[in-house]
Amino acid sequence: MTTFDFAVWAPLPESVELWTRPVGSDGPGEVSRVPMERDEEGWWRPASPVPGAGEGELDYGYVLDGSDTVVADPRSQRQPEGVHGWSRTYDATAFGWTDDKWTGRQLAGGVIYEMHVGTFTPEGTLDAAIGKLDHLVGLGVDFVEVMPVNDFNGVHNWGYDGVLWYTVHEAYGGPAGYQRFVDACHARGLGVLQDVVYNHMGPSGNYLPLFGPYLNAAGVNTWGESPNLDGPESDEVRRYIIDNVLMWLRDFHVDGLRLDAVHALADNRAMHLLEEMAVEVDALSAFVGRPLPLIAESDLNDPRLITAREGGGYGLTAQWSDDFHHALYVSLTGDTSGYYADFDSLAALGKVFEAGYFHDGTRSSFRHRSHGQPIDTFRTPTWRLVVCWDNHDQIGNRATGERLSAKISTDQIGIAALLTLLSPFTPMIFMGDEWGASTPWQFFTSHPEPELGEAVAKGRLEEFAEMAWDTSDVPNPQDPKTFTRSKLDWSEPAEGDHARLLALTTELLRVRRSYPDLTDPRFDHGRATSDDDGGWLVLERGAVVLVANFSDTPSEVDVEGGPLETLVVVGDVSTEGEHVRLAPHSAAALLRQQD
Repeated sequence: MTTFDFAVWAPLPESVELWTRPVGSDGPGEVSRVPMERDEEGWWRPASPVPGAGEGELDYGYVLDGSDTVVADPRSQRQPEGVHGWSRTYDATAFGWTDDKWTGRQLAGGVIYEMHVGTFTPEGTLDAAIGKLDHLVGLGVDFVEVMPVNDFNGVHNWGYDGVLWYTVHEAYGGPAGYQRFVDACHARGLGVLQDVVYNHMGPSGNYLPLFGPYLNAAGVNTWGESPNLDGPESDEVRRYIIDNVLMWLRDFHVDGLRLDAVHALADNRAMHLLEEMAVEVDALSAFVGRPLPLIAESDLNDPRLITAREGGGYGLTAQWSDDFHHALYVSLTGDTSGYYADFDSLAALGKVFEAGYFHDGTRSSFRHRSHGQPIDTFRTPTWRLVVCWDNHDQIGNRATGERLSAKISTDQIGIAALLTLLSPFTPMIFMGDEWGASTPWQFFTSHPEPELGEAVAKGRLEEFAEMAWDTSDVPNPQDPKTFTRSKLDWSEPAEGDHARLLALTTELLRVRRSYPDLTDPRFDHGRATSDDDGGWLVLERGAVVLVANFSDTPSEVDVEGGPLETLVVVGDVSTEGEHVRLAPHSAAALLRQQD
């Protein structure tokens, strides 16, 4: 067992006292109170031996400036009683890993599956999720991306309001449950990507301001106060974040991180936090001998994020592509409300395939200004963009949390799956979308504070104003039924259209692995043509050609280059030589016959 030193960075209080107690006790007579000493950098350490330290787990917490309130360790790895309770010592190095032969997965050529622990299974735990991993292996994905698991106040939540970044929510299984999950994924050949949130801190249970200047009150973003990345004492705040990054990758054997909303990181220092993060992760990757990708969520369309440091970029591995989703969504639904307005042409989807970004310096009508910069498509591989037809944001941030499968037909979902999973980018599937789940995925919270719950519900309604959506049926995030409605129904994959869509998704991933043209990362290896009047889109990737008819009338298109063999089809598609006939809402992957 490693030695637990109980050190805490707290430059603000004049005094800090460590309180400890044996696990299972709550009587005041069993509490030990240990004074702490401060060094020049604001770190406090016990001034005398801690009773019971090194003899097993201990509950502990800090009392600041003589108050009678025990607050959790900002770096706590276990919170059995929640964010307002005592911390508990946890030795992450003591877990009995069985993945010593695991060498990781490279993101290039891979497929991601995004899941939320609380709604992935009826039980909503990491151990229960292990029981569904064989489903993911059979599907053919390479990575499981786990939505945030850090501790938040309440029982269920999306996870983006976490306040203790070093711990795993106890209701999910705590840190030990998380390590069992990662070990089980590796045993089945699945990498694990952890979604982490460093751009803001949640509102409930946030005691960091009592310890030090962790947050920047002047840098409030949409979701809360931003971390202090460039103000006085920001060195330790940045270290707090980067140490958390390394904890997931080193102590919990995670294979990469998805970084939430990096555009909200307010950092004016010479080296941006993201670049500093990439430097340290690259160093750890070299030591552990496996790739450790960092994937950003950003709406900036700034190629510096995914440009190598040698080329003047931040050196992140990849980023989510909103432009792909928006162009595909509009092509399928015709919805041009709000930020979807600029994507009202099949040419928008074609541009994304050829250029990566749609907004690459073009005017954004939603923002009322130009937006983005061009990607250097000669030097940037396509797989650096993560694409999907739905994700937790795009579903959960619709007014009623309906999936795309609730808005369009099964064949149209098939078109979405074909174009996404056979794209040259890195495809991602949101849990249940592989079978067109009928369950919604709604925004849910369980804030114990009634006033906070009311404020969140009101804020949701205000967010929808710019999209001109009907908000009369928006579910109350605090209603427990909103959470339970969002759980997957695992009886569906064996039934009717659900079973057919699951078979299609599985076949598409098999085809993806069978033809190197589909994973070739060169932008100039592909060409897109489209016709809004005919409703068709053609994407050529070497010898493989993807054709899709988005309209509700038949289409015909000629594809030059020789006779065509059908690899996989959605709906009714027929070929004769170089001529392709497409029924309404149909698509196919075709292979040019070689002489």
